[in-house]
Amino acid sequence: MSDAVPERPAPPARDASFEAHVAWARSVPVVGSDLSAVDGRVVEDPLPWDYAALARELVASDRGPVLDLGTGGGEVLASLAPFPAGSAATEGWAPNLPLARRRLAPLGVEVRAVEGGEDQVLPFFDGQFAVVLDRHEEFDPDEVRRVLEPGGVFLTQQVDTRDGIRLCTALGVEPAWDPDSVTLDGAVEVLRDAGLVVDVAREHGGLRRFRDLGSLLRYLRVVAWQVPDLASLSPAAVARFEAPLRALHLHFAAGHEFVDEAPRFLVVARRAY
Repeated sequence: MSDAVPERPAPPARDASFEAHVAWARSVPVVGSDLSAVDGRVVEDPLPWDYAALARELVASDRGPVLDLGTGGGEVLASLAPFPAGSAATEGWAPNLPLARRRLAPLGVEVRAVEGGEDQVLPFFDGQFAVVLDRHEEFDPDEVRRVLEPGGVFLTQQVDTRDGIRLCTALGVEPAWDPDSVTLDGAVEVLRDAGLVVDVAREHGGLRRFRDLGSLLRYLRVVAWQVPDLASLSPAAVARFEAPLRALHLHFAAGHEFVDEAPRFLVVARRAY
């Protein structure tokens, strides 16, 4: 089966009606974590590092099997092929599993379902992997250390939990998370406490710019945990948030952007023994 994104309707002009933007955001299929429908309409500051390039270098280094945590639909991992024998991936969101398996099985990567959360037990043997990759997935540092072989490398790019804070405020909802719960300092501390050596620790205080209401709503359908009560875009959900959404639409229609926080950080750590 093809992994091509289904044909989708053209997005409305930013000053089209409120109803047109809602209808477009509902009509565009959600395929894994694909945000290509809003390219150029939801824009994030570029990162000062290239996660994919760093990951590709590790995959190609002949260190040994690779594990990707929270692979989503397998989009990023598939771009790093070919893989060493015995490579695997995990995914905790059921709708993504068939997408990831269809994309990664031909590349020799087994995808296993896991329960989400920081205390998850990874379904793998001790020391099974030479490299563990993690792009935006919650992790248990003790489990990462356990499945890494001595000398193995852990590469992770994480979303700092200040991400999306301004949008939550604009929509009048409390964030579904503690804004101080995922930070670079916290990640470095727990990895060191687990016995890993941290070689690289970098952070980036980036911004995300939304340019029209339809793209903002489409983004929230993909990033469903940001405002869970709105993610379905059901009539009831839209009605609940109608006042702040209409205010945002007027802001966009007047030619303005909505700017939110999009901080990220990168850590490279290794198991020394």
